[in-house]
Amino acid sequence: MLTMRALIQAVLSLAIGTAALAVPASAQEAEKAFYAGKTVRMIVGSGTGGGYDVFSRMIAPYLAKTLGTTVIVENQPGAGGLVALNRLFAATPDGLQISLSNGTSAAFAQLTGDQAARFDLAKFTYLATVGAPPGLWLVGPNSPAKEVQQAIATKMKWRWASSGATSGLGIGAAFTCEALKLDCHVVQGYKGSADAGLAVTRGEMDALYVPESSANNFVRAGQNWALATISRTKSRFFPDRPTIFEAAKMDADQTWVMDFLADVEKLGRILVAPPGIPPARLAYLQEAIKITLHNPQLIADGEKAERIIEYLDPAGSHANAQAVVSSVTPAQKQRVLDILGKAK
Repeated sequence: MLTMRALIQAVLSLAIGTAALAVPASAQEAEKAFYAGKTVRMIVGSGTGGGYDVFSRMIAPYLAKTLGTTVIVENQPGAGGLVALNRLFAATPDGLQISLSNGTSAAFAQLTGDQAARFDLAKFTYLATVGAPPGLWLVGPNSPAKEVQQAIATKMKWRWASSGATSGLGIGAAFTCEALKLDCHVVQGYKGSADAGLAVTRGEMDALYVPESSANNFVRAGQNWALATISRTKSRFFPDRPTIFEAAKMDADQTWVMDFLADVEKLGRILVAPPGIPPARLAYLQEAIKITLHNPQLIADGEKAERIIEYLDPAGSHANAQAVVSSVTPAQKQRVLDILGKAK
């Protein structure tokens, strides 16, 4: 009987062989020769030590081995990652610059007409989605609400901790409050999720919205309690906690609000490159990314560090982007602006 590791490798080998049939051998050899001796820059739109930086540095050596080249991580912080995406969008499409970026925040920046966003998310070259962790609604250990229905029934003024109206914390708070018709005050100024989580623990704030990995750390430490996952699928870390769709009765409009947030969150950690990469090189690079992100040792490294890799192919990743930045109606876009306006 095959071990799980052997099974994964067998499936991967079959996938690689099948994909290779789609690209002529001569083209594959040409692209392999192109990458030999060159350096691929993996751009991160934040400083060192952050989640995307750690993820990129974890992936880089495995990708270097797959491509047979050098992969360096280059930090380009500014405007919440938008500076790096602007530069990437205008960069030479030679397949030597890629970026692991926060697709969710980029989508909201584009939807809201943020002047710092000078790109069209739907026109990037998509290499993969590395993962799209859902968000969790957390409260303090002494909160009067331990379930969503209790939270709705309290009729209290909910104070949500946020680091900014267009931050993940602020966006999640605004959409959750809108969908559940909660009386909320989204309070800005917290340095990040750790700072916001402690504020909720101390009782300064009543709630926060954070990705599942942060939520898991906070709950395991006993400083917060998870009410629900803001998604249609449960969090791997909280299988005993309901999704917001299971926990609350919502009408069609409320459901749309929650689904829209969940759809934008599906963008997650996107791996993108400039538009216009030559087709043969793009196919070679996309396959190298696929092989890398299915490497059992990389996946194990991610599990150990709680940097979960859940691969989504380029077509699916691109479709997710188009669904939230290209397919929204003017009325829906205005609704998003109105919701986010309440978080300021």
